[in-house]
Amino acid sequence: MREIDATKLIDSETVMSSKYGAPGTESRREFEEKARAYYYGVILRDRRKELGMTQKELAQKTGTARSYIARIERGETDMQLSSFLRIAHALKIEFSPVFR
Repeated sequence: MREIDATKLIDSETVMSSKYGAPGTESRREFEEKARAYYYGVILRDRRKELGMTQKELAQKTGTARSYIARIERGETDMQLSSFLRIAHALKIEFSPVFR
């Protein structure tokens, strides 16, 4: 088994800060927004595929263009909440309130 020198490990925040800037900076905010868009796109894409639906079919159900669905799935567009909810509804994704 190979031993790891723990003194050479770098924590994720150090990596993130060096690559995308410190938390609160414009560059870090932009990175986080793009990461979030990609994350939601993956969720919607995986659900669409799970249902055996094409991008074209989803676009028709939501009154959007297939190219718009493709951009969402690649995390290349900033979608409005209303669009997200319309797409989620077409994909039969249900939301339930969380009370704390």
